[in-house]
Amino acid sequence: MKKSKKKEKKPGFTGIKELGTSMKKNTTLYIFLILPIIYFVVFKYIPMFGNIIAFRKYVPGQSYFGVSWEGFRYFEMFLKDEAFWNAFKNTVVLSGISLLICFPIPIIFSLLLNELMQKKFKKVVQSVTIIPRFLSVVVVVAMMNAMLSPSTGIVNRIIEYFGGEAIYFMNDPFWFRIIYICSELWQFVGWNSIIYMAVLSSADQEQYEAAMVDGAGKIKQAIHITLPIMLPTIAINLIISLGNILNIGFEKVLLMYTPTTYETADIIQTFVYRIGLMGANYSYGTAVGLFQGVISLTLLWMANRITNKRWGCGLW
Repeated sequence: MKKSKKKEKKPGFTGIKELGTSMKKNTTLYIFLILPIIYFVVFKYIPMFGNIIAFRKYVPGQSYFGVSWEGFRYFEMFLKDEAFWNAFKNTVVLSGISLLICFPIPIIFSLLLNELMQKKFKKVVQSVTIIPRFLSVVVVVAMMNAMLSPSTGIVNRIIEYFGGEAIYFMNDPFWFRIIYICSELWQFVGWNSIIYMAVLSSADQEQYEAAMVDGAGKIKQAIHITLPIMLPTIAINLIISLGNILNIGFEKVLLMYTPTTYETADIIQTFVYRIGLMGANYSYGTAVGLFQGVISLTLLWMANRITNKRWGCGLW
């Protein structure tokens, strides 16, 4: 008699029947997915069709897809616009500096925090550094304006106390990037370190004990044990950060900058807002936004490919 061979079940869904079975078993979980799916479809995917007006002339009140075909006319316009290239340069510089400073500091902070032996003090430090994340951008910028005011700000009061002159921080192009990056660090360093702390909490303590027996100090343990454990998480966060390098905090920059700081503060998002929306040049603004999106997608793909090849981990 021939023995019947049982087919091995592969993980994942292999058909509609398996999907239906999974939905019956996990009905509640699938119900929870309905609202997120609706959100992404309505506010993310459907608006993508509006990108067609980057190639067509859009007139408010008329066809959603524009009234006439313009081809690459709007792309040629902004590529020849000096104001756009100034905004592009500011975006790259500000994002690059933010990436170099704001990306590694949460990693270092989590490593230092992980070495604290007193649990109560550790929790207090975590709470204090996470709280700024829940403040709105409006509140953060208002606090900066109050602290850096040339007449009543505490920073200028200290400068004047030591014999210096008051500095108009918020109106000085030189100080804009410094203030922006410092505010980003203060607001997000604790929040961004949470994911690294979660990884460290699940680390195998036997490896550290074995390293201590071999005479490895804290620095060697961090280099040879801790960082390799954190590497996949660091790689994924790096990919996402590189993909968003042209997407700076629009609201904060918009609230911080003034006409006197356009030289260093005007970024792609504020340029689109000012020219596209405030100037009612919607097709032009859409063309700039589409250009920005294509570059971001390219950077994301390249970063993912490099990390996959170099460290064997990535988003896909």
